[in-house]
Amino acid sequence: MSPTPKSAETRAKVLDAALGMLREQGYEATTMRAIATRAGVSTGNAYYYFPSKDHLVQELYVDVQRAHRCAVDDALRQGGTLAERLRLVLDAGIDVFTPYHSFGAEFVSVAIRPDAAANPFSDASREARELSLAIFEDVVAGASPAVPAALRAQLPELLWLAHLGVTLFWVQDSSSGTARTRRLVAGASPIVGTLVRLSRLPVARKVVDDVLRLTASLRT
Repeated sequence: MSPTPKSAETRAKVLDAALGMLREQGYEATTMRAIATRAGVSTGNAYYYFPSKDHLVQELYVDVQRAHRCAVDDALRQGGTLAERLRLVLDAGIDVFTPYHSFGAEFVSVAIRPDAAANPFSDASREARELSLAIFEDVVAGASPAVPAALRAQLPELLWLAHLGVTLFWVQDSSSGTARTRRLVAGASPIVGTLVRLSRLPVARKVVDDVLRLTASLRT
């Protein structure tokens, strides 16, 4: 059964209030009662649409991934090498995440729990994960020169995992303007590009195959 217009409106109010409070004051200071008060609904109503704060954090992740996509779409259409495109996307991710930096550790502490809805590998995180993976699929698909065929299918996921690693580094980066994370991105992107180019060489193919087999085995 489709939600009624009033039900959809109430859900949207709760979500808007929650996203605003998570941006303003982080995870710990945001309560379901406060969200309900800001949204102008009962606490029970807020729980009806979102069973826990973790589910609201998941909605925040979806919102952030949509913003990330909007930030890179035009530039990715312009082409570029794999290294250039990867750096563009990783830098844009930092830009999009910046408003949440002071609360980053809180969000990581939630997401790192294996049973959390906000865990990036959970079923509940599928939408946010697929939105992010799609960005890295575009990074690979539009790269010039083309990424070797043997890598094209799995490289987006490997880049997404690297993106998670960059995000963890960014969370604990206390340098001005998170300059150390920017240096990491600037230095790592061309290294990735070089490694992918080297994968064309016969001497590197076995190593590449081993990495791809290992990655595939970890999915099961």
